[in-house]
Amino acid sequence: MTAVPALDLDPFDDAFLTNPYPFHAAIRDAGPVVRLPRYGVYASARHAEVARGLAEWEIFSSAAGVGLEDFRRAAPWRPPSLILEADPPLHTRTRTVLNRALSAKAMANLRDRFRDAAEAFADRLLARRSCDAIHEIAEAYPLSVFPGAVGLGAEGLENLLPYGAMAFNAFGPRNRHFEESFRRASEVVAWITAQCQREALSPEGIGATIWGAVDTGEISAAEAPLLVRSVLTAGLDTTIIGIGNGLFCLAANPDEWTKLRDNPALVRPAFDEMLRWESPVQTFFRTTTKATELGGATLPADAKILLFLAGANRDPRKWADPDRFDVTRKAAGHAAFGAGIHLCVGQMLARLEAEVIFSALLKRFQRVELAGEPIRKLNNTLRQFASLPLKLTPA
Repeated sequence: MTAVPALDLDPFDDAFLTNPYPFHAAIRDAGPVVRLPRYGVYASARHAEVARGLAEWEIFSSAAGVGLEDFRRAAPWRPPSLILEADPPLHTRTRTVLNRALSAKAMANLRDRFRDAAEAFADRLLARRSCDAIHEIAEAYPLSVFPGAVGLGAEGLENLLPYGAMAFNAFGPRNRHFEESFRRASEVVAWITAQCQREALSPEGIGATIWGAVDTGEISAAEAPLLVRSVLTAGLDTTIIGIGNGLFCLAANPDEWTKLRDNPALVRPAFDEMLRWESPVQTFFRTTTKATELGGATLPADAKILLFLAGANRDPRKWADPDRFDVTRKAAGHAAFGAGIHLCVGQMLARLEAEVIFSALLKRFQRVELAGEPIRKLNNTLRQFASLPLKLTPA
């Protein structure tokens, strides 16, 4: 067994959050597993170890929380997720319900509606020569289709993004980003909680499908709103960020936009390269259920280990020329959606939205280019932009 090096790094510091890639490289170079004494946790940014930590739930558990806090020692700020923060057998039961609500069949039923909305959305952009891609595309398009697909009404939708910011900041320490996102916590949480109730949802949609599992006895009436909450938490923010980061990837590498225009069949697999190169979810924690070995290092039981998903996605041990963005790359195996039983349950929804909006934009615009300096929005878990000015050149 190898010694575990200690690194004096703070993965939630603004410098780290703004440009994590040099820090990821330092962690990978230090060893397959390192210690971060500042928080009393272990960490890994190498693909092999991150993939194993994500896949082996029996040893690397999610049930103690996938953030810094250990739910066995401190009460979480809201009831734990029955999907993200659960292991079998509970996870198996609840995952079955969400798999059905977000199945390939369910996505097929949404495809025409989502595609038509994307085409109309892109048509309206044709009169523009510039835009802020975050507010006017990455946020605007998903917010035009996702709430209705879940079954939400039109009122109060401005609470969705603040709730997601709270949820993902809460996976880190209670720092400035955490505190700022929780300023409207009582108001936002109350609205989200109300929208997850059966009477607030339309009789058709993802939310109704989840509540239908109460009628069949698969889940309880107390569990259903928590599963709807999981969809609202993880089904919007990460999709918005994936689209926004993808637009940045293509604007910063305009020849790749041309490749996609020349070969539209690449659009769907290219989304994986966008997620690999600029991962929306940067990190998740796991907790060891027993003393174990990872990358030749011995980890004690009940240890928190921080898995750098984005670090794994640029690990040169896995990827050739990992810092190069290439839409023709076969990026399957990236960690942006997780892995194993906790593989993102809503990934097909995200893929659908990304595919139709990128396809619609590529048909209409010859080129997208950066029109100014992008502005980052820092979050303890997410890598995203607050603003992304783009120049649009119609086809």
